[in-house]
Amino acid sequence: MARRTSRTNRANGSGSAPDSATVRALLDRHGRTYAEDAGIRLKDAPQPLYQLLVLAGLLSARIRATTAVAAARALFAAGMRTPRAMAEASRQQRVDALGEGGYRHYDERTAAQLGEGAELLLESYGGDLRRLRAQADGDPVALRGLLRRTPGIGPAGVSIFLREAQGVWSDLAPYLDGKALDGAERLGLPRDPEALAGLVPERELPALAAALVRAALDREVAEEVRRAAQAA
Repeated sequence: MARRTSRTNRANGSGSAPDSATVRALLDRHGRTYAEDAGIRLKDAPQPLYQLLVLAGLLSARIRATTAVAAARALFAAGMRTPRAMAEASRQQRVDALGEGGYRHYDERTAAQLGEGAELLLESYGGDLRRLRAQADGDPVALRGLLRRTPGIGPAGVSIFLREAQGVWSDLAPYLDGKALDGAERLGLPRDPEALAGLVPERELPALAAALVRAALDREVAEEVRRAAQAA
């Protein structure tokens, strides 16, 4: 019964008035996913899911999110939108695209990991991450473990991928990891995934997760949102 209530709350976007006002101010100002920033039209299909995995790997490095997003855009603009295209590109082509996006500190290592990861996905899953998900058979621990087999995708990269993938893989929802919960705490919101999920319709969970991460990473974002919520 508790689970049914939680799902109803997520559908209705119910919650306390102060918390709802904070979440709405947050989404109004910062409610875009990182996939959207990178020009990825996310859906349950091989190409956009692979692009999200590439983006997640780039974002997980110790580098500005804006630089990681720009590097992803440069890779995709250079034609490296699928595992096949990424694997067939030369290492130098990958380095050049990363450099064009300003991703220079880790470019050589990342270029190699992108090639190795693409080859692994092709060999193991025909380049289709939906097959990886099917292999996990609904077990979130198994899913995280399979994703971590991809070179360059560690725990942070897995969390980034799953935060955004919950928009098309709804059985993951609500996926709000520690970084997102840090943002919630900074905003004075409940540090509980189910309680947070009850504040928005399910379709907005990926945007909420991304916005909470921005609040965790930037104190000014949190202060701006809190002022806007108090003024509403």
